[in-house]
Parts: sequence; structure tokens; C-alpha cells
Amino acid sequence: MTLRTLGQSDLKITPIGIGAWAIGGGEWEFAWGPQEDEQSISAIHAGLASGMNWIDTAAVYGLGHSETVVGRAIKGLRTRPYIFTKCSLVWDKSRKISHNLQAASIRREAESSLKRLGVDTIDLYQIHWPAWSGRPESASPGSIEEAVGALAELKAQGKIRHIGVSNFNAQQMQRALSVAPIASLQPPYSLLATEVEASILPFALAHQIGVIVYSPMASGLLSGGMTRERIAALPEDDWRKHSPNFQEPLLSRNLRLVETLRGIGQRHKATPGEVAIAWALRNPAVTGAIIGVRSAQQVSGIAGAADVQLSPADILDIEQGLTRRAA
Repeated sequence: MTLRTLGQSDLKITPIGIGAWAIGGGEWEFAWGPQEDEQSISAIHAGLASGMNWIDTAAVYGLGHSETVVGRAIKGLRTRPYIFTKCSLVWDKSRKISHNLQAASIRREAESSLKRLGVDTIDLYQIHWPAWSGRPESASPGSIEEAVGALAELKAQGKIRHIGVSNFNAQQMQRALSVAPIASLQPPYSLLATEVEASILPFALAHQIGVIVYSPMASGLLSGGMTRERIAALPEDDWRKHSPNFQEPLLSRNLRLVETLRGIGQRHKATPGEVAIAWALRNPAVTGAIIGVRSAQQVSGIAGAADVQLSPADILDIEQGLTRRAA
């Protein structure tokens, strides 16, 4: 895969990277259902073997479990991939998640993440959310400025290499930039979630902030492998079961869009998921896309996304599919 420079950092990343949200396992607030650790490790190794050179995780995924599994997967590798993780979401003994941007909390999180991952330095450390669960920023202790200041200290100490933000809007990115250089933004972006095109992606592009998007296949819905039967059979602790995109009336429209992607994919010898990822990657602001994998088999259906070059006719077909979806 051709490497791309992430913002103004020295990170040369592949256009697609390994997402580790689902491998956090089940029984937490934003779980994807049960997951076998050995299967997760095989999926990570398959992703690396396909050429991907970075893994994106977060402390909160599985309440520390995802980072632990990533640490196991990379231990002993001759060439270590870049490791990206996130802070600001913490949990208590009852597994209740809360949001904290205080410097002392950020420092504690970083030390715990380093230990779980088994690394001396985190390549990209990102503030996961500027605020939490629809509440205003003032509902959380600390501030964006305090959190970025803490990350700048961690960078000076060599514990992290670069500072990133996730789910920030343009104004929040501007505030972060007033404290320290920001290497990257991580927003949701897919054919079913285009809100960031209005001001967030243009701001990142104008300020040379790299962008790694998450959920480019809309959490698996655009992968081509999702059916009504599979959705109905999702475990109760899979958050997607309760997502509007996975329920009517949106579900029928979304599945019709998948058939449009399937037709385009046939022209490129690609899966619907690879077409969906290629669509996100074509935006000039986007450096890379995070692709969640739960098994080695899933990697073969997404690894070719970086090589799919969509034509104007393909884009027109997609736009018409979106119009039909919205009708």
C-alpha cells in the first residue's frame, strides 16, 4: 500500500488501518457482542500481513480489554505497527463510563494504556471526546485546553509521539491548536454519515491536520455481509441492534444502497465494503480509514480498498443510490 503522511507528523501510514473497537469484547456499554481473544489476535496479524501498518484502539474499548489484546498481538513482532489509542473516557468499579479532561486523569490513563499495550511510547494519543453523551463540555471536569496541555507534557516526556483529537468540531480543533500542534482528527465518516463534510474536514485540510475516519462501512452495514437475518440475530449487548441505521425505515434504504455498491464493486473486482471505504478515502482531507476486523477472514474483504479508484461514473451511481435512499 502507498504510504500517506498523517498531517504534519512524521507518521507514514497506510490508507487503511486496523480498528480494535469490537475486539474489546462484550458486556460493556458500547460492546459489539462476545469476541474470542485468539480470533482477535489472528485478525490483527492478518491485517498486518496484508500490509496495514497501524492499529487504532482506545482505553475504553472493553474497559481496557482491547488495549490488552492489542498488546498481546504485537508482542514479539519483528516490526511493530504504529499504535494509536485514546483517552478521556474513564470507568469505575461498577463499569460506569464517565468523561474527564483533567490533566491528572489524562496522565493516569496514559500510564495505564502504556502498561496494557506493553509499549514505551504511544505513536498517536487522541482525546476521545471533547464532551460526552450529548452533554455540554461544562458537565465534565477539566477542559480541552487542560487536556491538550497534559498531552503536550506527555509528548515532552517521550511517552507519546503525537497528539490527536477525535469527534472534535472546527471550533474545538482551533482551541486545541492554541495549546499545542495537533497531528490528526478522527471523525465518523461514511456514505451514511456525511455531516463532517460541511466545516470539519475543510478545517482539517486548511490547517494540515491529518484525518483518519472511523466507521467508513457504517459499522459493517455497508460491508455487503449484513443481512436482515444477521441483524436480527445480533447479541443483545451489540450496540448496533438499537441503532436507527440497523432498523426500519432506514434499514431497507441502506440495504438498497449496498446493492448499488455491490454493482460498482463487480466492475472493480471489489466488495461493497471496499467500495464504501474507497469512497471515504477519495475525500482530499482524508489520510486514512479505520477498518474494524474481528476475524482473519474479514480482512480479505477490506484489504483491497486502498487500490479501488472510483471513476466519475461510479461516483454518479453512488450519488443516485444515495438519492434513492433519501427519497
